[in-house]
Order: sequence, then structure tokens, then C-alpha cells
Amino acid sequence: MLKQAVLVVLLGMSASAMAGQWQVKVGASAIAPTGDYKLGNSTVEADSELAFTPSVEYFFNDNISAELLLATPISHDVLLDGQNAVKLKHLPPTITAKYNFKNSTRFTPYIGVGGTAFIAWDEKSDLGKVKVKEDFGFAGQIGFNFQPADAKNWGVFADVRYAQISPEVQIEGIPNFDLDIDPIIYTLGYSYKF
Repeated sequence: MLKQAVLVVLLGMSASAMAGQWQVKVGASAIAPTGDYKLGNSTVEADSELAFTPSVEYFFNDNISAELLLATPISHDVLLDGQNAVKLKHLPPTITAKYNFKNSTRFTPYIGVGGTAFIAWDEKSDLGKVKVKEDFGFAGQIGFNFQPADAKNWGVFADVRYAQISPEVQIEGIPNFDLDIDPIIYTLGYSYKF
């Protein structure tokens, strides 16, 4: 009985110590690829897309946090000279270590650096059998969180991310090539801190 009481007290203490250190963000993002690839005299590039991009953030203190982007599956069309060549879906899990410029206002700018992954599936092409490989790269982030005066836990945020991803594309009968997506991601959304 005493052990159970001690366990309950310890769990309560750890829960109170964790209070205010987690934040959930729900946003909508515009994903704008910036790269392309020259395949002979042709240009291969991914199209721009919109996506639902939730994330979870843990605050180690007022200034240092880590954020994990958990976007829903994103569909991309890969264009060859403006015509659809490949359709694919992918997940872009991205983690960034962030510095939050905490101040006396309700406006908190932040910057972050980290890594991202490109996990593709459901690839389709009219050109032949296609496979898009996984890829990993650098990620950067800059943005701000704003908490209105009457808000206790919630706020709004806006940020811009850059992800360096160039997955290899294999299409039957065509030389393999790296699809330089390298997207800039513009996000607006709501945040809620626990």
C-alpha cells in the first residue's frame, strides 16, 4: 500500500514538473519545390502542393525546444517538361532543435535546425515501372508564435521551413536520376501548450 502511495505521489510530481512543456501545433502548409533536374534536354521537377501539417514540440526550458513535424501523406506529381511523368505519395517526418527568443511580449520568434526524411510509396508512372527511394537531408526553420492577451494556452504561429531532399528516381528504360525537390514550406496554424 505504501509503495503504491509513493508511486502515485511520484507520478503526480513528474506530471506537474512536465506541465507547460509540451505544445501541439496544427497547421496548413504550402509546399513549394525549388529544385529541378536536367534529363537530357528535358526538365524534371515536382509540383507544388498543399498539406495538413500537425507537429508536437517539447520545451526543455523557455528558450530551447525540439519540434517533430508529423505531416499527413503528401501527394506529388513529378513533371517531365510540364507533363505528368510520375505520381507518388510521401511522408516528410522532420525534427528540428529550436531556439525561442522569449521576451516580455506575447510575440516569440524562433529559429531551428535539424533533419528530415523523405519516405515515398504508391509510385505510379505511365512511362514504366517506377521506384522512388527514401532520402534524408538537412532542415531549417524560422518563424514566430503569437499568444493573444486573452489566451491562456493557445496561440497562432507562422513559419517557413527549408528541406534538402533529393530522392533517387528509377523508371524502367530511363537512366536513374535524383529528383531535387528541396522544398520551401510555408505554414500557418494554431498552437496549444500544455
